[in-house]
Amino acid sequence: MAGFWTDRTVIVTGGAGFLGSQVVAMLADRGCPRIVVPRSRDYDLTRADAIERLYAASRADMVIHLAAVVGGIGANRENPGSFFYQNLMMGTQLIEQARLHRIPKFVAIGTICAYPKFTPVPFHEDKLWDGYPEETNAPYGLAKKMMLVQAQAYRQQYGYNAIYLLPVNLYGPRDNFDPKRSHVIPALIRKFLEARDANTDHVDVWGTGKASREFLYVEDAARGILLAAERFNDPDPVNLGAGSEISIGDLATRIAKLTGYAGELRFNPNQPDGQPRRCLDVSRARERFGFTAEVPFETGLRKTIAWYESVRDTHPDGHVEA
Repeated sequence: MAGFWTDRTVIVTGGAGFLGSQVVAMLADRGCPRIVVPRSRDYDLTRADAIERLYAASRADMVIHLAAVVGGIGANRENPGSFFYQNLMMGTQLIEQARLHRIPKFVAIGTICAYPKFTPVPFHEDKLWDGYPEETNAPYGLAKKMMLVQAQAYRQQYGYNAIYLLPVNLYGPRDNFDPKRSHVIPALIRKFLEARDANTDHVDVWGTGKASREFLYVEDAARGILLAAERFNDPDPVNLGAGSEISIGDLATRIAKLTGYAGELRFNPNQPDGQPRRCLDVSRARERFGFTAEVPFETGLRKTIAWYESVRDTHPDGHVEA
């Protein structure tokens, strides 16, 4: 939509992070003149007074809410209360204050963790309420899911235009490589590179290797979010994904090869697999606002590994300021 962004002020929460930095860069490329990235040192987004200050100062036309307190299975198991509270309060307060400040549109970014543990594959948006999420990440997933409830309720009562997107597991440059909080792809990349360099004879991998996941390259996710922000104004939740899955065992084998690690992979069934399968039905995004993933999985993995190898000596956790 030529010119859509050229006279807008857009708040991007989490705009200095992994996904947010990509969204901010794409907004700038599309001619958005005023992009506001609130930093945690200035604005505690769990507090209404901080959000009021942010909205009053920015006079925004749109909020894209990407900020989240998130991590892998281990981090979710150790921090269920804080993950629930902080994500719930951020979403609830940001949407409520956006309504009160009459910001025309709110783009809420949910999570694949909101789906029931045993959702039929591929996951269709209509199945979102057919069961309880996988236990290890349920508090996080449910906190994010409440933004969908709030968005639909506010649309019904107030006519407020809030949309809700469900990205699948993301990966790419600038991901979190901290072993205590990383998701599976950055965790495996770091493990295999360190094992390769130390000439370690084996690497332990959590779980049985049988669970499957779908992955979306971060630049594709950012493009999908902006397409929805431009073109989508309906109450229905929408998946953002690539539409294909890979087992954790096959993923680990592929990453080991791409990183040059030749040792043994030892799967540990005493550690949780998480949700048994994840693969999305991506037809709604294609039909409603024309989004399809473009970056092939192996291409994305190679780019991610190359980026991490370029920064890991100085930033081993991948924390590079945007």
